[in-house]
Amino acid sequence: MNKQLIQFQQTMDEVKRLKEKSTEFLLQPIAKGKWSTKEVIAHMYYWDEYILKQMVPNLADGARLQAFPDHDEHNEKGLELVKDYTAEQVIDLFLETREKLVRELETVDDRIRFMIGAGKRRFSIESFVTIFVKHDAHHLKQIQKLERL
Repeated sequence: MNKQLIQFQQTMDEVKRLKEKSTEFLLQPIAKGKWSTKEVIAHMYYWDEYILKQMVPNLADGARLQAFPDHDEHNEKGLELVKDYTAEQVIDLFLETREKLVRELETVDDRIRFMIGAGKRRFSIESFVTIFVKHDAHHLKQIQKLERL
């Protein structure tokens, strides 16, 4: 497993430990006018679900994957989907989906190169996963900042 995929998997440990937090903490906005921790995890889950269902099945050498959906629209759909779930259910959904995604990505040949949408950049599995490792880090940092308050 490459370094980026290991980091991608390690996000699960950070999210899993959030189960120890109170419901009040998990539902509190991470900052004024921002999502709650539950919503941040739901957002991460919904992107994992998209990658797992829409992108991973099409990963092949020379493939041109569909462009990422409109971020705002995608995020809104993801939050709507889990609005009636408890914070713990959202965390479990994230963990289950991330586990599946990591397992699937482990099976992809790391020598393949592919493009996304109309872009010219050729991605490897490692460079592709790096996008989401950085995305995870951004959101985990927001949650950790809230924990320090």
